[in-house]
Amino acid sequence: MLEAQLGTRSLVALLGDWRNSASGPSYLALFDRIRLLILDGRIPADTRLPAEREIAGALEVSRTMVTAAYRELREAGYTSVLRGSGSVTRLPGRGMGPTETAGSGLIDFTRATLPAAPGIMAATEAALGAYGRYLGGTGLHFAGIPELREAVAARFTARGLPTSADQILITNGAQHAIFLVSRVLLARGDRALVEQPSYPHASDALMLAGARLVPVSVTVGAGWDMAALETAIRRTSPTLGYLMPDFHNPTGESMPEELRERVIGLAHGQGTVLVIDETAGELNIDRPGNLRPFAAYADAAQRSNIITIGSVGKSVWDGLRVGWVRADAGIIQKLTAARPAGDFGTPVLEQLVVAELLADMDEILAARSVQLRTGRDHVLGVIAERFPEWTPGVPAGGIATWVNLGAAVSSQLTLAARSHGLLVTAGPRFGQGGTLERFIRVPISFPVAELDRGLAALALAWQSLPNGTLLQSQFFADVV
Repeated sequence: MLEAQLGTRSLVALLGDWRNSASGPSYLALFDRIRLLILDGRIPADTRLPAEREIAGALEVSRTMVTAAYRELREAGYTSVLRGSGSVTRLPGRGMGPTETAGSGLIDFTRATLPAAPGIMAATEAALGAYGRYLGGTGLHFAGIPELREAVAARFTARGLPTSADQILITNGAQHAIFLVSRVLLARGDRALVEQPSYPHASDALMLAGARLVPVSVTVGAGWDMAALETAIRRTSPTLGYLMPDFHNPTGESMPEELRERVIGLAHGQGTVLVIDETAGELNIDRPGNLRPFAAYADAAQRSNIITIGSVGKSVWDGLRVGWVRADAGIIQKLTAARPAGDFGTPVLEQLVVAELLADMDEILAARSVQLRTGRDHVLGVIAERFPEWTPGVPAGGIATWVNLGAAVSSQLTLAARSHGLLVTAGPRFGQGGTLERFIRVPISFPVAELDRGLAALALAWQSLPNGTLLQSQFFADVV
């Protein structure tokens, strides 16, 4: 296998403020930070790390210290030394990735998902009745089967965005849709506007397509930085802008109507295609009003440059790998034509199941609202009681709360949590350049018993940080 190579500058950017992230010898702090970067995927497996001499010079530390850190990585199973390649990253116990926890006893907070909706079995049985009529054909439907395309279009129309079936492409989930759109619309070196923080795998897909990311901040309470957003669009003229305007992941923020209209106007003026991720867009808990789909706020000309992505992963079950793209018919044709280079379509039976489920989506979403409210209120109550130093967001919908820890210790806390049986993603995974060290995402979508197990492990990890929580005054002094 050919190894990817991580440049020295890229590694330094990922390391961020590694010196202040842990107590003890500097080589262990460097080891811990690189280990975390490997565990949460910011440095993929089979990546060649920079030479010890190069990283020592870039970090302005001794080569002996870097050598010691690399030795710790090697002995712990996070790297191996290959002749001619230097240190190449590995995952200990390669058969199981860091978030594959089956049989491991680990609690996985890295994936904010809901349990399967109860109607899936009934929908599957109903779908089997219609399955037979497809068995005489090839089974290849690059754009999706007619029933599902029509059902998705009808749901958009009912929500206030008139849509026809030829404006819908069915995909293997939302991530597949993001990857396909990125591959088709972006060329290497193009700029792509993204929120910071943002959904990590979307950023990965954009960068894999060769994009240079242009981050714009989203914060709990304040939402989108409109001045920065306007400046970024006008100055960089991004080819594509990836946004989550409804129950943004991870902050839970929703973009107001007037801001949607301004963003649409700015993007249209610069020729920027807006890719709107609605995967959590209908998971409302108690947001007032009735916001329409983002593209409904655009006129006909502006709407031609807006692509909407959705799926049933968050609302129904992540095991149903069915998503969709809503766009002008011309864009749908272009995406459909490009699809066979990567896959030959979404399984027919799963599409029929989702078509059945969409007829009951309002009832499914009402039940999800109750589940999410229970999870949110429970998590916020536990945080208030056990983590008084923390400031969590209070999401009106979505799948998680974005928590301000009060100190730049997210990576350190993540590593400590793992030793207590909890997998949780460090804040910097949701951004670029090693920022967001003061934040962590805590899911609200799990059953209460599982939330309690995870939060108990998180409390043990928090207490195990240097001097425990007795250093609150120092922590708060670090806040800018």
